[in-house]
Amino acid sequence: MSLFVVRRMAFIAAVVVAVGACSPHSSAAPQGVVQAPPAAASTAVEATTPAQPLGTLNGRVLPDFATLVEQVGPAVVNVSVLEQAHQVRNSGRGGEEGDDPFQEFFRRFGIPAPDQGQGGRRGFEVPQRQGEGSGFIVSADGYILTNAHVVADADEVTVRMTDRREYPAKVIGVDQRSDVAVIKIEGKNLPVVRIGDPSKLRAGEWVLAIGSPFTFENSVTAGIVSATGRSMPGENNNIVPFIQTDVAVNPGNSGGPLFNLNGEVVGINSQIYSRSGGYMGISFAIPIDVATNVQAQLVSTGKVTRGRMGVQIQEVDAKMADAFNLDRPRGALVVQVVGDGPAVKAGIKTGDVILSVDGKTVERSTQLPAVVSAIKPGNTAKVEVWRDGQSKMLNIKVDEFPDETQKVANNRPSEEQPAAKPDKLGLSVRPLGADERKSAETEGYLLVEDVDGAAAKAGVRPGDVILGVNGKVVKSVAELRSATDKASSTVAILVERDGNQVFVPIRIS
Repeated sequence: MSLFVVRRMAFIAAVVVAVGACSPHSSAAPQGVVQAPPAAASTAVEATTPAQPLGTLNGRVLPDFATLVEQVGPAVVNVSVLEQAHQVRNSGRGGEEGDDPFQEFFRRFGIPAPDQGQGGRRGFEVPQRQGEGSGFIVSADGYILTNAHVVADADEVTVRMTDRREYPAKVIGVDQRSDVAVIKIEGKNLPVVRIGDPSKLRAGEWVLAIGSPFTFENSVTAGIVSATGRSMPGENNNIVPFIQTDVAVNPGNSGGPLFNLNGEVVGINSQIYSRSGGYMGISFAIPIDVATNVQAQLVSTGKVTRGRMGVQIQEVDAKMADAFNLDRPRGALVVQVVGDGPAVKAGIKTGDVILSVDGKTVERSTQLPAVVSAIKPGNTAKVEVWRDGQSKMLNIKVDEFPDETQKVANNRPSEEQPAAKPDKLGLSVRPLGADERKSAETEGYLLVEDVDGAAAKAGVRPGDVILGVNGKVVKSVAELRSATDKASSTVAILVERDGNQVFVPIRIS
């Protein structure tokens, strides 16, 4: 084996060990999205001044990153973690072997997994593992913010300052939902960062990160804000409106701060979008206001509570806006009101479009979970909804977000009754019998037997259960025909599929 290959394999093994020790849940991330492996922390002093112009390029002023780094650097720390050796036993059935990060290492690099042990179970001892991440000091007495996946399973945590002083750290609390953790060192008059306002960030604005990618400590990378309010693909109940940047973030950057040009922390570098495991130009940071809210709750109560409305929502696109007579695509479309939760009690209905909560405009559906989760359970919020072509204000008493998402049974309607002939949308449907509805645990009355034309192009499938049209419940074929005949250009069909509800906009030709 050549020297180059040996170095490359050793480097990969070191990275995977670091990820395994610090990010045991990374294998559960959506495809393409990986938690940015632990990173060195960055620091910022209390009296930071904005980055001054360094020069010009083609008549444009360039920021002085060097001076900015000198000012903010002392409050950024390296977070080193140690996980003691432990025994791992998995059944190897149904994907359970993916519970341990080393199994992901075996699969990714083509290394045979350990042999099955006694009783047909896979078992092996995971050796002592070390990893590194980043963090930043938020109080002069030693409170530090970092990522949850950096310290969640650590047995020992050590914080190293930029002047090479080291402190043992205590994990105060970990919040997996937001990927934020709070750790504490014993110190006085420590340098601290200044907290900025991520709501003021604009796409195209300069931002800067400090971390330890691939163990290269105190590395500085800069770029711009690509977008704000991002949600991760494939995730439900996404309560973090991520900041997307093109700042280079790699294994070792996790938990490090994202600064604006005023030297203020606006986010915590947390994830990257990658097919290779390395940086590909898309990075995500947790807005600092989300993190400080988590910090305050973990420090004061040891846990984090979040508000919940009890609705399932989807995005409003141009077709949906047309179907619901909105002036333009905006808001969050309610596709299901869950159980007897706050939304039901407040009078929110399926087909409502939520436009704002407590005066905070909801432009995209991805914004709503973050807005509602920030409301203290038990408080009453004012919700603006769009219903029947006009705005309506409702009061909703928010309750607490559950620890686990509810499971909804799959619907498997039987095929007994004849299907109606296709309508102008291309839908062939038949009524569901009472026994079928009870067995399928559905509130719908119509089953799609066949689909063609506009409905097929829109994505309606055989086996879908039709619940309503443009926010109105339909219980018979006649009601379905009447509702679709009245539509002018677009109708929004609410269907239930695999236990989930979704509006499908169909353009009438």
